[in-house]
Amino acid sequence: MDTTEIPALPFVDEHTTLVEANADAVRQELTALMDGSRGFKVAVSIPGQELAYVGRHPFSTYALIFHLDEADRGRTRLRAETRAKFPGAAGAVYRRLVIGTGGHALVVRYMLRKIRRNAPRKGRGELRDKPPPACG
Repeated sequence: MDTTEIPALPFVDEHTTLVEANADAVRQELTALMDGSRGFKVAVSIPGQELAYVGRHPFSTYALIFHLDEADRGRTRLRAETRAKFPGAAGAVYRRLVIGTGGHALVVRYMLRKIRRNAPRKGRGELRDKPPPACG
């Protein structure tokens, strides 16, 4: 799938979380998480802003787009947007099984929780990069 095809895919859902880490740390954790997933390849990579993964199989063509928006105090708002089409009767059944049961939403929310939990270990923005105050 080409990056120009992503906007043409129908919107499925979006989930958001606020991460207590800078965008670089969030991106690092997101990349580590997605590198181990099957069926996705990187389509768009804009450091500090967006990572889009795409995939295709007989029942679906899909994109999972992660938007990283700077928030206050070194935090990052992470939005996971899903777009997909499900062609034919088999695609309709697959959509019901994956989307209709809520399974997809559970998996995406799990991913966001994992990133929210692990990314702060990698960086908390400018405050973490400064040396501690001198004692004395």
